[in-house]
Amino acid sequence: MLGTKTKRRRLAPAARGGIPVPTRIPASERTSQKLDELLTQGVAGGDARAELLKLAVRKIVEEALEAEVADAVGRGYYENGAPPGAGYRNGYRRGRLATAEGPIEYGVPQVADRAEPFASRLRAGLAGRTAELERLAVEMFARGLSTRDIEAAFRDASGASVLSRTAVSQVTERLWQEYEAFAGRDLSEFSIAYLFVDGVAERLHAGLPREAVLCAWGITDDGQKVLLHLAPGTKEDTASCTAFFEDLKRRGLADPLLVVTDGAPGLIRAVETCFPRALRQRCLVHRLRNLRSKAPESRWPEIALRARGCYEAASPALATVLRDDFVQTYERELPAVVQCFRDDFEACIAHLRFPLRHRRVVRTTNLLERLFLEERRRTKIIPNAFGERPVLKLMYAAVIRAAERWRGIAVGEFEQRQLRAIRDELGRAHAERVAPAVTPRQTTPVRKLRADR
Repeated sequence: MLGTKTKRRRLAPAARGGIPVPTRIPASERTSQKLDELLTQGVAGGDARAELLKLAVRKIVEEALEAEVADAVGRGYYENGAPPGAGYRNGYRRGRLATAEGPIEYGVPQVADRAEPFASRLRAGLAGRTAELERLAVEMFARGLSTRDIEAAFRDASGASVLSRTAVSQVTERLWQEYEAFAGRDLSEFSIAYLFVDGVAERLHAGLPREAVLCAWGITDDGQKVLLHLAPGTKEDTASCTAFFEDLKRRGLADPLLVVTDGAPGLIRAVETCFPRALRQRCLVHRLRNLRSKAPESRWPEIALRARGCYEAASPALATVLRDDFVQTYERELPAVVQCFRDDFEACIAHLRFPLRHRRVVRTTNLLERLFLEERRRTKIIPNAFGERPVLKLMYAAVIRAAERWRGIAVGEFEQRQLRAIRDELGRAHAERVAPAVTPRQTTPVRKLRADR
């Protein structure tokens, strides 16, 4: 009789000085878990902050080393197959970086069975000021570490610093140059079907209230996700939002089919002014929050179910029928809920005119919300100097790195035909709206004259 076997998690080989790490989990992911645990507990006191900085540096070093190995072996960590002679990952050894906060240990990925022995340029570069070290410093700044933190990370036990604070500032200035190039690039190559715009309040000027920083990204006609713009928007008022959109248009962005925003009045007016050929979609996550704020908590599950049923109906016509039923059910009992539900209703169901597979993606600004949440958590836990330039550098670094990992959406031949038909329809509707009213020309009837007999 055969006994049952307990399945055990296989560990990577731990040679002398090795770090036992589960083979299916990169070292950087384990460090991320520890970092998340520390952030969840809250950072208070010098010891916790020092540990936070050590983990942050460790995570960045490990990610950079793992990316270097991925390039060498020709595949990602979870991917199979490799070019002949590329080798394979063979666990981790322990690396150590001497810093002012004490030594930081990190996992160094090993490569075996490679035609040409692998040697990490980045690890070798940690010993002095090199291009690899400067690139690492930029990445640390992009993740929220201050120039003071980075200087400390590259100071040895004797106090000598490989990168001074001034040098770090010069190195991280590359981010500003990258941002300026990004904010001025030509956008005419992108045919945007769906445009998403949202703002986050940041402390751009010391001693003054938080101001909005607007961010725009889009989905092209072929399903590619593209980060388009990031710029201060002052108070999300009409003038600021209009200037933001006009800059996009000046750089070549044509009218999209759908613009997705929250309910900020200035933003809505600017969308309708700057993109007259586009439909406008209200972010349904924001709208449901608005509804919940006006509903009794005990009734919210029932109200939310009916509201979502309406917003996610099969067609605009069915959504209108369900809207009328919602209004009739709650109008007398919950007038504030009904008023909120009715407000800007057509913009809440605009996504129902678009391909079925796209509707879930285009009815919210969730992608930007997640980006802003991560960026705000970083600047809150690891504070940096206030100011428009430092904040924009950090925000740009955060969103551009996230955008590199975005996955597109499926756009098949059928969806392409649908999008073309919608574009034609919106173009005709706009032409009819702007065409001058033509009054039929009045003519004087011509009398038939009798010929003289």
